[in-house]
Amino acid sequence: MEKIIKTIKSRIWTKRSGQGTIPVILISGGPGTENYMEPIAILLEEEFQVIQFDPAGTGRSPEGNQPYGLDEFIEDLEHIRRTHNLEKWWVVGHSWGADVALAYSLTYSNSILGVISISGTGVQNDREWKAAYIMNKEIQGEQAPQFVYPVNQSVHRSLLESWREFIKQPDLLKRISEIRLPILFLVAEKDIRPSWPIQQLAALIPTSESKSIRGAGHYIWLTDTQELKVQIIRFIKNRTK
Repeated sequence: MEKIIKTIKSRIWTKRSGQGTIPVILISGGPGTENYMEPIAILLEEEFQVIQFDPAGTGRSPEGNQPYGLDEFIEDLEHIRRTHNLEKWWVVGHSWGADVALAYSLTYSNSILGVISISGTGVQNDREWKAAYIMNKEIQGEQAPQFVYPVNQSVHRSLLESWREFIKQPDLLKRISEIRLPILFLVAEKDIRPSWPIQQLAALIPTSESKSIRGAGHYIWLTDTQELKVQIIRFIKNRTK
């Protein structure tokens, strides 16, 4: 079922599919990209209700008024949840989308059953991290999905700027350490992005679990489909009452 949802500033394309009773929202990375997590939705549809969306200004959600920052993104998530009449859901994010899932949990913990972080980048803007990423990309390259729509560079810039302001909050790490939601941090062993920021988050949150998937790159489902499916389903089923 596809549905256009009108939020405060935007019109958001969403798609709901699946057979189960446990709802899951998928958040792609970028920022500024369309939803590219259809392969993960297909993996999970037999077990869960899966909701996908194109963020404002991307893909099938081209309308959006600037400025569009992290606060607006989080509010759009809440609009999607309420419009689909869901009390709580699991939040599954990839890359920057995994970081947004964490920020969302700080604001709307009562809306969330738990979080799955796939290849997140953490709450950092570290020069050495970025230099290592750029070097690894030049040397190794990276297998990535094919996008149908171009990246919205304006949304990309505005969300990154907003994110960099968000991570400067003096009490941010304290608030993260107080999260009591179940969180699974999935790290790709061969990711060209250094994993230490995610390992730090996993150490901060007592209700979290970290798992490295051997041989996997950043887009884990492209090479390790079955292992990714097993880990997500196992964690959600074991921690949903």
